[in-house]
Amino acid sequence: MRPQVVAHRGASHEIAEHTLGAYLAALDGGAEGLECDVRLTADGHLVCVHDRDLRRTASRKGAISTLDLADLSELDFASWKNPWSELDDEAPDRDDELGRVLTLRKLLETVADYDRRIEVAIETKHPTRYGGLVEKRLVEMLRDFGWDRAGSPVRVMSFSFTALQRVERMAPDIPLVQLIEHAVSWPMLRRVIGKDWIVGPGIDELRDSPRFARRIARSGHEVHVWTVNTPEDLELCQSLGASAVISDRPAYMLELLAQ
Repeated sequence: MRPQVVAHRGASHEIAEHTLGAYLAALDGGAEGLECDVRLTADGHLVCVHDRDLRRTASRKGAISTLDLADLSELDFASWKNPWSELDDEAPDRDDELGRVLTLRKLLETVADYDRRIEVAIETKHPTRYGGLVEKRLVEMLRDFGWDRAGSPVRVMSFSFTALQRVERMAPDIPLVQLIEHAVSWPMLRRVIGKDWIVGPGIDELRDSPRFARRIARSGHEVHVWTVNTPEDLELCQSLGASAVISDRPAYMLELLAQ
């Protein structure tokens, strides 16, 4: 079986990450899943943003956790990706709404209304000033959609083992993905994660450490790999039996898999 193709922050190779425009482009390109990072605003909204501050994606100072959603909604989260686009006379007019901050609720509504099943991999970012409140708000939102039980299209990911334990206590049927940044952490994590948890190694570690890659493949856990963007890396993931690849270029991955 070929791996599921999941859009990393949307079609983020071409379009500014975590914007509605990036996710719609990923869906139009055939992505079978969407990946997003979530952070909590000062007034308690979950928004799809990777970095703790705004410097890279909104070109200003300020931490997400110190700003209200209304403040974030006034910012442009798309122009940094293609700063010269306004000078292109032939470029189509841009819909500003596609480049604003995206709430998790809006992303989930988009998925719920889509004409085919789309899975969503939601990563909670830690450390954060709000600690476990992030997972609490996330599970509450999934309950609103009826997606906190078996058969849900949503899975929750984190590098934080503690964060995933919190989700498991609140909603034991939601699939969990233990992300792994460094191969050296695997021997410890292997002993403590749940037997049904998915393992999410980074492609760099798999590429650099064949021994780690073989251990992951033999672990008995389902494997989802990030961030897979080249034919060589996709081939490695297939050789390891990965069941999902998370890619900045979902349409390209699907094209390669179809060949």
